[in-house]
Amino acid sequence: MAATGLDDLMADAGLTHGGFYRHFDSKDQIVAEACTAAAETLVEQLAASASGKSPQRGLKTIVENYLSAAHRDEPADGCPLAALGSEMARGDERTRAAATQALLKLVGVIAAQFGKARPEVARRRALVAAATMIGALTMSRVVTDSELSAGILQEAGKQLVKSR
Repeated sequence: MAATGLDDLMADAGLTHGGFYRHFDSKDQIVAEACTAAAETLVEQLAASASGKSPQRGLKTIVENYLSAAHRDEPADGCPLAALGSEMARGDERTRAAATQALLKLVGVIAAQFGKARPEVARRRALVAAATMIGALTMSRVVTDSELSAGILQEAGKQLVKSR
């Protein structure tokens, strides 16, 4: 994010430098808006995958979808927190607010899978699950060993589903 120049960004979009400022106040604004859009898409997909399932099966489905090889291998089409979290932490207030809302939406869809648990208990469990999922996905992308990468996803998923 920080290393991406505006000229490069605009060239990739097929637009001019001046065209950018007709649509956005800053590069941070486009990052915040992209984060919001990506998070909305992800949360909608995860919620739809769990819809109509028992809470336990819904959680398992969410975890399996999030911690999948397909999600790992397509960072541009997945969770913005795993793809850009460390960059967004250095962003402006608007970027960090978008990241916060993305996390809260992810936590909300996970918390809904804890069925009869009290809301505060479901939220705490969902925070741990979201942090584990984001961290596992990030680390699975970082490592160079494909077996280790797959193992990170698999073991994190097992722990999340069994710890329920």
